[in-house]
Amino acid sequence: MLRVMISTPDQLGQVLQGARKVAGLTQAEAAARLDISQSRISHMELNPETISAGQLLALLGAYDLDLVVQHRAIGEAEIQKFEW
Repeated sequence: MLRVMISTPDQLGQVLQGARKVAGLTQAEAAARLDISQSRISHMELNPETISAGQLLALLGAYDLDLVVQHRAIGEAEIQKFEW
């Protein structure tokens, strides 16, 4: 399983673009899945700070990805014991 740490909006844009490509989708194909324009996909990849939480979750769903939130101090072995 691949995990990617994202700390900045620029990193998010790169991850979204890479995830779309790994999913084998063009911007137009991703846009069609989400019922938005290709230019909006491009804008979100280039300006990820403009993405709402709902849009981010929709994009991740279209690329078969999950969003995982983890405390920075928790190691992989401790994740199972952590409760919110």
